[in-house]
Amino acid sequence: MIERTAVISQPMFIPWLGLFEQIRLADDFVHYDDVQIPQGRSFITRVQVKTAQGVTWLTAPVDHAHSGRTIRETRLGPAARWRPKHLKTIRQALARTPHAETAISLAEQIYATSSDNLAEFNIAALEIIARWLGLKAQFSCSSALGVQGSSSQRLLTLCERLGATQYVTGHGAFQYLDHALFESKGVRVRYMLYERRPYPQPHGAFTPYVTILDAIACCGSSIRDLMVSESVDWRMHVSASI
Repeated sequence: MIERTAVISQPMFIPWLGLFEQIRLADDFVHYDDVQIPQGRSFITRVQVKTAQGVTWLTAPVDHAHSGRTIRETRLGPAARWRPKHLKTIRQALARTPHAETAISLAEQIYATSSDNLAEFNIAALEIIARWLGLKAQFSCSSALGVQGSSSQRLLTLCERLGATQYVTGHGAFQYLDHALFESKGVRVRYMLYERRPYPQPHGAFTPYVTILDAIACCGSSIRDLMVSESVDWRMHVSASI
């Protein structure tokens, strides 16, 4: 049997390196864009950046008056009010890194995205970086796949629609995912085993959880040497968590 791996993730805001390690393992990556946007603070609208003053947050403002319940229905505030500020923070934070020009160029491409739709902005950012990294996953959006349902059943049906034999996910899914349901349909569940390899990073002690732009700025094309995390069967993840 030919193995095919699916990864399904809500479209996050210029996320950390770990999400791109998931994409590296995927044959198919689904932007889970038609689910309810998380209430309160989440990585759907913000990401950490390491600066000389410490770790700070870049937050994309939501236009609540013109937004619906799902990520796909969420609108962003006027670009002129926040995008230049974000870019200024990124330029200042990365200015003294060896590959600042590369990372800032990618950031400028991302912030030039014309859409004021949160899902479209996040998806564009992720795919711009994935292309630069040379990742080969096929991208699609759950909103375009016509799969109904909720929770584990919908995730499983998406995997089946894509012909996936295994589903790779992050640690957060462990609390709700029905592993037995997946296995009953012949789809193996695997969890990321993040290595979080350190790299030379300015502004104090190393932290892996900042935007991937940081790793690009510090490492350039050798960032691929950091992307070595693999996945483990869900039973091993359970054992490691006990």
